[in-house]
This record gives sequence, structure tokens and C-alpha cells, in this order.
Amino acid sequence: MKKETMNVIRKVIFIPMSIIFIGIILMGIISPTTFYNIENAISNFQYNWFGWLYSLMALANLAILAWLFVSKYGSIKLGGEKAKPILSRWNWFAISLCGGIGTGIVFWGIAEPIFHLNNPIPGLNQAAGSPEAALSALSVSMIHWGIPSYAHYCIFGVAVGFAIYNMKLPFRISSVLYPIFGKRSFESIGDMVDNVCLFAIAVSVSAILAVASLQFGAGFKAVFGLEPNNLIRGLILFVIVTTFIISSYTGLQKGIRRLSDLNAKVFIGLLAFIFVFGATRFSLFFTVEAFGESLSTFFTRMTYLGAIADDKWPMWWTVIYWIWMIVYGPMVGLFLGRIAKGRTIREFIFMNLIVPASFAVIWFGIFGSNAIHLELNQGGQIWNVIQNQGLEASVFTFLKNFPLPLITSIAFMITLFLSVVTLCDSMTSTVASLSINIRDNAEVEPPNSIKIFWGLVMSSVAFLSIIATTQSTEGAISVIQSTKLLPMTAALPVLFIYVALGVSMVKMFVMIENYDVVHYPETAKIDAELITELND
Repeated sequence: MKKETMNVIRKVIFIPMSIIFIGIILMGIISPTTFYNIENAISNFQYNWFGWLYSLMALANLAILAWLFVSKYGSIKLGGEKAKPILSRWNWFAISLCGGIGTGIVFWGIAEPIFHLNNPIPGLNQAAGSPEAALSALSVSMIHWGIPSYAHYCIFGVAVGFAIYNMKLPFRISSVLYPIFGKRSFESIGDMVDNVCLFAIAVSVSAILAVASLQFGAGFKAVFGLEPNNLIRGLILFVIVTTFIISSYTGLQKGIRRLSDLNAKVFIGLLAFIFVFGATRFSLFFTVEAFGESLSTFFTRMTYLGAIADDKWPMWWTVIYWIWMIVYGPMVGLFLGRIAKGRTIREFIFMNLIVPASFAVIWFGIFGSNAIHLELNQGGQIWNVIQNQGLEASVFTFLKNFPLPLITSIAFMITLFLSVVTLCDSMTSTVASLSINIRDNAEVEPPNSIKIFWGLVMSSVAFLSIIATTQSTEGAISVIQSTKLLPMTAALPVLFIYVALGVSMVKMFVMIENYDVVHYPETAKIDAELITELND
């Protein structure tokens, strides 16, 4: 790296995380089986002892956001009354959608409803392939990918936006904990928090890249007849990483904005195509029915842990989703908070919680309903492919039942590609920003060499995760399920950061006169010298 770059590196963050990830990469190269076994052991420990807390945290996040949305605090503008928005509403929506769980709904929009249709939720006593199982399958998918998932991102985004634009604190995760830790947020406690969350961000992006490479492999088989293997997956990762690194060179306003704009339009185009050429009447009726079922069973599904029967279904589905979203929360929340300047908190919650969650429900409604309709009327065609080729192949089998299957399959791969590149672009910039120590690092693009370093690190971990799981498990479904374990290695400490975040957020708004230096400069008690010192 250049001397100028070395001078701005936040060494207390960059150096330990670099050492840890280089160690992970070496372990993956030397002993892939050990790599997988460690992932699995950590995952089992977390679920067995803390699954209940992950479920409660998901509900607590929703409660805090609902309180902010309906209260007087919703009208607070991030950055002050004179602050101007960074993005148009359309670009804001597109980035929120594509930078959040856009990659998730692309992958799971068909795979999850079909899986639950053929493997009904334990305890409901439903027969596989029955109408009851179909309704439960789609409704639980809507819960998993709807408003609870986005709440994990949104609450972190609100806290980050308020901390950096209204409290004038640095663009660090530790800044959101200032109301409870004070100056210690920027000493050893803050360094520990930022290191934990940077680790969580990096392994999260690695998992996303791993899943994307698996689905691209299935797409190449469906479209071009190429049998997926680790060489092809490695080449896919190389293309994705090269693209998002090039995009990150252009910065937020050009790279991410353009990618997300195109991606959102392709999303909407695919949705309209399936709606028009699919079982339109059935999807309308069944989507509404499943949405109603998701509302009536919301709290039951959110808190189902299988305690009496020692059921592991929640570990592989509901709880693991909350774990994933909690790990992704700092990553996405940092980015969403960074681009929210000039918006009110109520606008922020609406655009980053209600709007994208509604889109996700519609996406699952249209794609999931049509997939279930095909499955029930064609004797389990999609499920047979899933069993033989893996969950990642489900969408391409689904598209074969519609006009222009080759074109739609390619369009779907473009959507996936753009989703992954958009997310990884934004997250690479976020990780790089956490690694530097310069004034206004929320609004300054980090050095390109740091972006390249983190892009290469995260893609390497993703590739090694695929190698480890393919060598340590049998069957295509096991491979994709095993990639779920990667983010869980960082989840537990992030969970406790979320607990502290909830307390900190309530305090920062209830005592807003003490913390909002923009709206209450005369009463705010944040040390002006501290702000200057940290930002210089």
C-alpha cells in the first residue's frame, strides 16, 4: 500500500482483522474439514443456548422502530433542517432494496416455499404437498423475509444516521453506543465493538458470495449445460469480485446508484412477467391468503423454538434467519445510515423497513404462489430437481414452465449478479471506511487499495467455505445449508451489541436534548473537544 494509505489506516481495526482473516484463509486451505467442523460447532452452541434471545431480539427491534415511527421522534431530520438528501427517492428505494436482502429473495423466493411444502413445519401435523402445508409454506416464508428481517437493518441504520449526522460522531459502529458508554465508546470498548462488527460484515459478505456462486453454477447448468464444480464457482467469484471492485472505484454516486437503479428495474420486470404469464388469478388469491395467515400466526412463528420435541427445524430456518440478519445488521445499517442524510427518521423507517418488506412479501407472493401451483399440478417437478441438484437449481426449473425460458433464466442471472455486486460494492466501501481514521469518513471514499484488499479477503473466505462444505457434506442441499453457518461464527457477540444498541437508542431519543447537537446545540452534552479530536 502507498504511504498515504498507511497513514490513514485505523491500525487497531485493520491489523487484527487482517491477521484473523489471513488465518481463516490458511485454515481453509490446509484443512477444509476443520474449517467446516468449527463452523458447525459454533452454530450448534449458539442455537442451543441463545436461540431464545435471537427470537426476542427480532421482536424488540420491531417494537423500538414502531415506537419511533409513531412518536414525535419520527419527525427528527438526520443532519438538521437544512440538510439536503444525498439520493432521490427512487435511488434511495433501489439501494435499500438491493443493498438489503435483494440477494435473499432472489435465491429463496421459490426454494423456501417449495421446501416447506414438501417438508411441513414440525408440530403442525400437515401432510407433505397438502393445501394446509402449502399455505403454511408461503406464509412462513413471508415472515422470514418480510418486516422482521428488514427491522434488523433499519434499527442499526437509524442509530448510525443519528450518531454521525446529529451527534456529529465518527462513522463507526461504536458511535451508536455513546449514550451508554460515553467516551469509552471510542476507547477499548469501541475498538472491540468495531472489530467484532467488521468481522461480522466480512463473513456475511463471504457467505453471500458463496451462495451466489452456487446459484450461478446451477444457472450455467440450466442455460449452458455446464456441470458446476469448484473451478466454475471460483471463476464466478472472480468475475463478481472484479466487477464490484471496479464499481467501488467510481464511488457511491456513480457505481452503487447506477447498479441498484438497473437492478431494481430488472426486479420489477421479472415480477411483472411472472405475474402476467403465470397463474395470475391463483397468485392473487393465494398471496392474500398467505399474507393473512402470516399475520395471524406471526408471533407463534417468530417465537417457535421446538423446545418440547427438541426439534431442530427452527435452527435451520427461523432462528438462523434472525442470526443472519443480526450479523448483517451492522453491515447494512452502516450503509443505510450513511446515505440517509436529509431524511427524517419516519421517512427512513418507511423507506428502509415498510417499503422493501412489502416488496419482499409481493415477490414471495407472486413467485412462491406460482411455484406452489406448478408443484401441486405437475407432480413435484421442482422438488425432484431440488433433491437431485440442490435448492439453487429451483428457480431455473421454475422458469422452464414460462415463455422464453432461456431469456428469463439469463435475466434472472443478471438480477442475481447485479444484486450481489450492488451489495458487495456497498459493503466493501463500508468495511474499508471502518478501516480508516479520517475526518468525515462517512462522506469520504476510502482508498481503493483498502477496498481491493477487503474484496479479495471476502471472496477468498467464500471460496474456501464452498470447498470446505463440499468436502465435508454429502448432497446438494447440505452444501447450501452449510453456507448458512458461516455468518454464525460472528453472531453471538453481535447479538449482545444489539442488546446494548436497543438500550442506547431508547436513551438517545428519550434524552434527545442531551445528544442531538444539531437541533439542541445549547443543551447537548456531547463533548465538543471529543468530537473534534475523533474527527481530526
